[in-house]
Amino acid sequence: MINIGLLIIRLVIGLLFVGHGAQKLFGWFGGHGLKGTGGWFESIGMKPGVVVALFAGLAELIGGLLLALGLLTPLAGIMIAGTMVMAIIKVHGRNGLWVTANGYEYNLTLLSVAIGIALIGPGKYALDAFLF
Repeated sequence: MINIGLLIIRLVIGLLFVGHGAQKLFGWFGGHGLKGTGGWFESIGMKPGVVVALFAGLAELIGGLLLALGLLTPLAGIMIAGTMVMAIIKVHGRNGLWVTANGYEYNLTLLSVAIGIALIGPGKYALDAFLF
């Protein structure tokens, strides 16, 4: 049952991150694409905004895909954790913990899951289990 639980966590969190990356990179799922996301990053002092958006979008898309597949799981965890640390530092941290005040509660949850899976491992229903 542990392996099924890890698979469910990996798929849900990983695919959500794929979606967030696609929002930043391509404007899919209600996102603003590189130009729009880059403009927003510039507005909060992260310059050059389009380059930051590109790296954040790639980290979320690739990290999420790797996590969902259970491939190079420690790298996936680092990529996802990095984006969540930056989201906490640059956007949500100043608002306190609770998401009801636009705080970092959700980001901390995702950060914890990414690091936890990276440390525990992806389980036996993962590409890492077959390749390494």
